[in-house]
Amino acid sequence: MDDSQRGQGDAGGRQLGNGHSQGSALQFFGQAKKRINDIFKEIGEYIVETDKFVDDVMLSGQDIISQECCRVVKGFNERVNGIMEILARDRMKVAFFGRTSNGKSTVINAMLRDKIMPSGIGHTTHCFIQVEGTDSSEGFLLTEGSDQPQSIGSIKQLAHNLSSVKLEENSLVRILWPKSKCRLLKEDVVFVDSPGIDVTQELDSWIDKYCLDADVFVLVGNAESTLMQTEKNFFHKVSARLSKPNIFILQNRWDVSVLEEDADDVRKQHSDRNLQFLIDELKVVDKKEAEDRLYFISAREALVSRLHQDKGTPTPTGSLQEGFQIRMFEFANFERKFEECISKSAVQTKFEQHTARGKSITSEVRGVMENTYTRSLELTEEQLSLRREKNDELDYLGKQLKLLTQEVKDKIRSMVEDVERKVASALNDEIRRLSLLVEDFDRPFHPDTLLLNVYKKEMHAHVEQTLGRNLQLRCSTVLLQAITDTQNQMTERLSALLPNETRQHLYNQIPKRDFEIAYRLDCRNLCAEFREDIEFRFSFGPAALMQKLMGSKSARSALLGSTSSISHPPANRAAGDAPGFTEHDNEVLASILSTFASLTSRSSLGTVAVAGVLAKAAGWRVIAVTGALYGLLYLYERLTWTTKAKERAFKQQYVEYASSKLRLIVDLTSSNCSHQVQQELSSTFARLCHQADISKNQLKEEIKVLDLVIEKLKETTNKAKTLRNKADWLDTELNSFTSSYLTDST
Repeated sequence: MDDSQRGQGDAGGRQLGNGHSQGSALQFFGQAKKRINDIFKEIGEYIVETDKFVDDVMLSGQDIISQECCRVVKGFNERVNGIMEILARDRMKVAFFGRTSNGKSTVINAMLRDKIMPSGIGHTTHCFIQVEGTDSSEGFLLTEGSDQPQSIGSIKQLAHNLSSVKLEENSLVRILWPKSKCRLLKEDVVFVDSPGIDVTQELDSWIDKYCLDADVFVLVGNAESTLMQTEKNFFHKVSARLSKPNIFILQNRWDVSVLEEDADDVRKQHSDRNLQFLIDELKVVDKKEAEDRLYFISAREALVSRLHQDKGTPTPTGSLQEGFQIRMFEFANFERKFEECISKSAVQTKFEQHTARGKSITSEVRGVMENTYTRSLELTEEQLSLRREKNDELDYLGKQLKLLTQEVKDKIRSMVEDVERKVASALNDEIRRLSLLVEDFDRPFHPDTLLLNVYKKEMHAHVEQTLGRNLQLRCSTVLLQAITDTQNQMTERLSALLPNETRQHLYNQIPKRDFEIAYRLDCRNLCAEFREDIEFRFSFGPAALMQKLMGSKSARSALLGSTSSISHPPANRAAGDAPGFTEHDNEVLASILSTFASLTSRSSLGTVAVAGVLAKAAGWRVIAVTGALYGLLYLYERLTWTTKAKERAFKQQYVEYASSKLRLIVDLTSSNCSHQVQQELSSTFARLCHQADISKNQLKEEIKVLDLVIEKLKETTNKAKTLRNKADWLDTELNSFTSSYLTDST
C-alpha cells in the first residue's frame, strides 16, 4: 500500500478535513485523569483517616504503633496533597520544533482551527509560545514575570523576530484561549511553539525548560528540503534526556509536489530518510509503528479549508492545489494518531509515576495497619488472658474467704466455749478459797458503825482486786496467748490468699494494743445488802439452843408463838443444827421449850413455879451446881467476846454471804469474758477481711480497667482491619487503573 492509499484508508469514518472523530482519543486522557484524581482523593481521605487513627492510638498510650511508623504515616499526608495538586494541573503537552519558517505556527493554527498563532509570509517566531485553554470567554496572553493579562494582538510584537519589543529566545508567552472555541484545548491539550532550532546554540536550556514534561514532539519539516543535521542533533539531545520520546514528523508544504513530476520518488526519499532517523538513529519506534509517525501535509490548505468550513462558506478553488483531499486526509490521520499517542503518552508520563507512588503509599500504610492489626490482636489476647487470670483470682479469693470465714467462726465459737469453761472453773475455785482471801485482809476492825462501814468498803475492794488478780494469773496469760495464736493463724491463712504487695498491710491490721480480759466482779454492789450480826449471843441460851436444834427459822417461829412453822420445818437445816435428832424429836423438844418459854414469859409467878418443879424433881443442890456451871459458862463466853472475836464473826458472815452472791454471777462473768474474747477475735478478723475486701475491690477495678482496655483494643483492631482492607481496595483500584490506562494493550 502506497502512502496516498494509506492516507485515504486511515481517514475512513472522518469528514473531509474537519478534524473531529466519532470518539475522540483525547477523552482517554480525560477519563484517566478523572479516575486517577478520584482515586487519589480517596487516598487523601484515607491518609487523613489513618493519620487521625494513629494520633488516637498514640494518645491512648497503647504500645501498638512505633514513633517511626507514626512519622511515616504523617509524612504521607503532605505527599498525597502534593500529588493531587500536580494531578489537578496535569495536561497533555505537545511541543513543535523545526527550522525557521517551516510552518510550525501554521500547523498549530490548523489543529486549533483558528488563527491564534501569528503566521504567514515574513513572520518568524522569536520566542516560545504556549497555547492553553481557559474557562474565560475571551482569550488573553501572559508573559513571564507578570500576571497582567494582555491583548492577543500583542503577540505579533512580543514574538516576532523583527519586532523592537521582542522577548528573549528562551522566554515564554502564554496564550490562554477559550476552551469553548477549540476541542483540543477543551481536552486539556497544551501547544508549545518554538523558535527555529537553527537560530540558537542554547538547545540544552530549551530542552530542560520546555521539553522534559512534553508528551509528544512534532518535528515540522519542509517538503522542499531534506531532513537536516540540525534537526537531528536537537532530537538526539531530546532522546538523551527522555526515554523514547514520542516524535511525529510532518513534511509540510507537500502541496508543492503537484508541480513536480517525480513527486512519488521525492516522497519515498523523504520517507526513507525520516524513518531511518526514527528507527535506526533515535531507536524510539519500530518499523511498523514508524509508519504512523510520518505524514506529508499542507498546513496552509488544512487551515484555509477549516476556517471556511467553520464559517460555513465554500473554500476558494484557487487556494487549494490539486489532490488537496489526500493531503487533508493525511492531516486528519496525523491528528487521529497524534491524539491517540498524546493521550496514551500523557497518561503514561503524567500518571504512571503517580500511580506507582500511590501504590507505594498504600502499600506502606497497609503494612503499618497490618502491623497495628497484628499487634492489637496480640495485646487483646494478652489482656484477655490477664483478665481471665484476674477473674479466676477473684473467684478463688471469694471462695477461699467464704471457707476461711466459716472456719474462723468455728474456731472462735470453740475458743469462746473454752474461755467460758476456764473462767467459770477458775472463779468457782476462787470462791471456794474465799475464806483464805478474806483472812488475808488485815485492816483494823472496830464495831463502831461508821468505822465498820469503812471496813466493809475496804473489804469489798480487797476481795474484788484479789479475785481479779487471781483470775488474771490463772486465765489471762493462757487466754491471751491463745488469742494471739488465733489472730496470727487468721492472718497467715488470709495472707496466703492475698498478693504479696498487700500482705504487709494485712499484718498491720493486727492490733498492737495489749488486750486484757476485764472480769468485772464489782463486789461493792454485789454485797451491798450484806448486814453483819456481831452482837453477843450466848451459845447455850434458850434461843441459841432452839436455833441449833431447830434451825433459825423454826426457832424464831417458836419464840414468836407460831405453831405453823413447827408443823412445817424448813427444808434446809442450818449449819449449826444438832445432828442425831429426828424431826419427831425436834417437834417434842420444841413443844416442851415453847411451853417452858410461854410459862416463864408470862409472869414471875410462872418462873417460880417452874423453878419449884425443877427443884423438887432434881434437888436444890443439883440445881445450884448446874446454875453455877451455866453462869460460869456464860461468864466465859461473855468475857471472850472481844473485838477479835467480832472480826472473826464478821469475816465468817461475809464469806458466807459473798460466796453465795459470787456463785450467782459465775455464769455471767464467764459469759462476759468469753464475749470479750469473741469481740476481740471477731473485730480482728473483720479488719483482716476488710483488707481482703480491699484486695477484692482492687481486683474488680483492675478487671474493669482491663475491660475498658480490651474494648479499646478491639476498636483499634477493627479500625486497623478496616483501614488495612481499605488499603487493599485502593491498591485494587490502582491496579485497575493500571490495567485500564497504563498497560501496553490499552
